[in-house]
Amino acid sequence: MRVYTGAAIRNVAVVGHGQSGKTSLVDALAFVAGTSKRHGSVKDGSALTDYTADEIERKYSISVGLAYAEWMDTKINLIDAPGYLDFLGDAIAAIYAADAALIVVSSTAGVEVGTEQAWEHAEKRGIPRLFFVSLMDKEHADFEKVYQDIKTNLTPKVLPIEIPVGAGAQFHGIANLLTKKCHMYRPGSKTGEYDEKEVPAELKEPFDRYEQDLVEAIASTDDALLERYLGGEELSSDELTTAMHAGVARGEIFPLLCGAGELTYGTRALLTALVELVPSPAERAPVEGQTWGEAQPIALASTDDEPFVAQVFKTVSEPHVGDVTFFRIYSGLVRNGAEVFNAPRGASEKLNHLSVALGKERTEVPELHAGDIGVVAKLRDTHTNDTLSTKDQQIVLTKIPFPDPVITLSVEVKQRGEEDKLNTGLQRLHEEDPTFHHEYNGELGQTLMRGRGERHLEIIVGRLARKFGVHATLGKPKIAYRETLKGKAEGQGKHKKQTGGRGQYGDCWIRVAPLPRGSGLVFDDQIVGGVIPRQYIPAVEKGIIEATTRGPVAGYPMVDFKVELFDGSYHDVDSNEMSFKMAGILAFRNVTPNARPVLLEPIVEVEAWTPEEYLGSVMGDLSSRRGQILGTEADGRMNKIRALVPEAELDRYATQLHSITHGRGTYRQKFHAYQEVPPEVAAKVVEARKKELEEAEKK
Repeated sequence: MRVYTGAAIRNVAVVGHGQSGKTSLVDALAFVAGTSKRHGSVKDGSALTDYTADEIERKYSISVGLAYAEWMDTKINLIDAPGYLDFLGDAIAAIYAADAALIVVSSTAGVEVGTEQAWEHAEKRGIPRLFFVSLMDKEHADFEKVYQDIKTNLTPKVLPIEIPVGAGAQFHGIANLLTKKCHMYRPGSKTGEYDEKEVPAELKEPFDRYEQDLVEAIASTDDALLERYLGGEELSSDELTTAMHAGVARGEIFPLLCGAGELTYGTRALLTALVELVPSPAERAPVEGQTWGEAQPIALASTDDEPFVAQVFKTVSEPHVGDVTFFRIYSGLVRNGAEVFNAPRGASEKLNHLSVALGKERTEVPELHAGDIGVVAKLRDTHTNDTLSTKDQQIVLTKIPFPDPVITLSVEVKQRGEEDKLNTGLQRLHEEDPTFHHEYNGELGQTLMRGRGERHLEIIVGRLARKFGVHATLGKPKIAYRETLKGKAEGQGKHKKQTGGRGQYGDCWIRVAPLPRGSGLVFDDQIVGGVIPRQYIPAVEKGIIEATTRGPVAGYPMVDFKVELFDGSYHDVDSNEMSFKMAGILAFRNVTPNARPVLLEPIVEVEAWTPEEYLGSVMGDLSSRRGQILGTEADGRMNKIRALVPEAELDRYATQLHSITHGRGTYRQKFHAYQEVPPEVAAKVVEARKKELEEAEKK
């Protein structure tokens, strides 16, 4: 294929809520442009950028998909992003790899939570945005309603540059406000062919109203145009397009288009708009980086003359291929087979079979220029969010801010012997998806998976089976309970054993008392007169420390108390370190049940964000989870709730919060402290722990 330089490249992230028609639109754009030779469908599993087994089965996007359309001597890189919040990390990656965002909004559903998230992250990134009202051929499609929804909930600067002719089954054209012509689509057209006609009489009133708003808004971004407009002079379509291009780049205008991806209606006008209105990489401000080691700031212009710097925004593992790396070039050019350098990992990488992606198909190219997006396979030490530069000029870029996990579940293999394969698979999947984390918790005896939602982790488990042959199940993570003392007690621990010959003898007396929360275990040696020889006292302490791993209430570790060793006795021949260690264990077990032991549970501080209309419901739900509400405050367009909640009550809370807030709520949590468990709750925990320990002993 043809090689493009920066001025002839457009990088567009196609984002929005799930099921809003993004993937169908990307497929149609590539097909209409002639880049793709077939028009695929999400329904039948043939969509260009939804080609993984998970996506075909579930019929929605899970990972970033790449395609491109060649139009008007320009290469438009289309980054198809998933719309559901479980896969928000990939949507953010798409936005950070792009120079503009095309926000797709369903003509029937309007602005949804995925639309809001896409808008907010594109706004944080500071990239130009366009809107596309999709699915205009569906029943109940309402362009005007969606336009007002965007205007009210996202930005008043949204401006239609075309309006639909008809809606639902009657949708058959678009009226272009700049050219003042209608594109009337030919029935049965497969690539969006149309006949250009005059605006029909029934559309004249809304057309004139929209056109006046558009021209006024564009003219107001340019003093010279505004003066001519106010003087009654008519502005040409080319002048308005040029001014709008500048306004889009500055974030003063957000154009709105419409169409139907499955029918390919509106795709030709959209391709033209992407070429004419979206800034090229060469027009964007230099990207800020740092030299590796010295950490000196450096500004990198998107030209071939600058040093080569690229960032990996996605890594996927494919059968028979291995790791496939998607990267965006921010400066310099790179040729097929070039050797580049990953400075933070100290690794040289060779870019063999340098390619561009069209869905799952990849076309090898001789070189890629500044601003382009490329694909390469089988890099050894490079993963998502890494920067590639050269060994002579080692540079790193700011990492993509992937969101933190919000849900934790345990994972367990179905067949013994697959534990090592499980860990290997989980690590590989983390390298693909930085929003997924895992760890083995030795105290709980569980492997824990953390992700953006239950659906996210279910897909991870599916990929474990498909890619690595590891069959696993998800479960509820155990809670790291603790035990402590509320009272004082004292008593003896005596270990005496005679088996013929040299025996075993150790005897100690201890006092226990509670300490403030967070104090841990304090051992106080008060032995006087040599009743226990000095060399045996550490053994007593060691025995007590070992005994604290299983407290008297439910067998959980004990914390926050003081042990005073004040008396004891020994035998000249039979005493040794092991005997006094056993004496310490026995003393602990004899004394602590008499010091009012209690169960403690971890309390986490929760910060939950919700729209105001769901504030009461979210607070009520947190209270029902034994939560203590600390306060609420406005935070942008959301309300933030702070609360202290027992960790045990937050199992699958992310799912419940999404349900209450219709997908708009988010939250994060951090450990706060341990607190005593209420008696009625403690009784249930103790009973469950008893069964758990009995089952463990049977195994």
